[in-house]
Amino acid sequence: MISMSRLLSSMLVVAVLLSSAGCTLFDREERSVDPAANARQLYEKAERALETGNFRTAISNYETLTAVYPFSEYSKQAQLDLMYAYWQNDEPESAESIADQFILENPTHPRVDYAMYVKGLAWFPEENNPVNALFRVDLTKRPPGELIRSFNAFSQMLQRYPESPYAEDARQRMVYLRNRLAAYEIHVADYYVRRSAYVAAANRARYVVQTYQETPSVVDALQIMLRAYRELGLRELAEDTLRVLAENYPDKAYAWGGRRPSVASREPGPVSRAESPK
Repeated sequence: MISMSRLLSSMLVVAVLLSSAGCTLFDREERSVDPAANARQLYEKAERALETGNFRTAISNYETLTAVYPFSEYSKQAQLDLMYAYWQNDEPESAESIADQFILENPTHPRVDYAMYVKGLAWFPEENNPVNALFRVDLTKRPPGELIRSFNAFSQMLQRYPESPYAEDARQRMVYLRNRLAAYEIHVADYYVRRSAYVAAANRARYVVQTYQETPSVVDALQIMLRAYRELGLRELAEDTLRVLAENYPDKAYAWGGRRPSVASREPGPVSRAESPK
């Protein structure tokens, strides 16, 4: 009959052997994990998805890579690609959040200008939206919050990186955004005019003249100011506005009582093919 002490000794030996086998197996499994290889595989999967327009899958893989392997050689590029994928997937807040995180964590990284550029793109309006075309949406009536966020992001990028390869495109987009912002202000001023709120209309139009010079909306703003001042009986302000309108836009001023511009004073337009000398 086996004694109790011998039984306990046998059980202890078995336990030690099992423990050793388990540790050995665990060590082998641990050594089989290659973080660099896994990070590379995730990045390649995300990259393929991005190239084929499968932005949701790309986002999932980029998010996993940056969360599980934050110190891998692919992590920084994954963040840059992730903000781009968010923008393409129409998730501007997420794109902006990742861009801000990248800028904060990597202030001297050579691609910070790109992150700031994507912030501007994230809120830039999509004009060629088929829904807008189908329902003939008047984009000038939309609240300007997203336009301002886009404009400010591009402006900050140009202040810090005026020689960036994205600078010229950012400048062109800012011109467009200024025109849109000015057009929105005209829409609001016209709303006040139609409700006979002439003080509010004049103030809004004057803001356009002061803030958005060299935009097409300036002439509309001057005309609204002129009408508002006349309705309010502010003769001197109305005459000053008419004079500015006549000096800068003589064709527009004539309808408001300005002098008819002479033919010589009008700037010649482009010569058409039929009128060009042979």
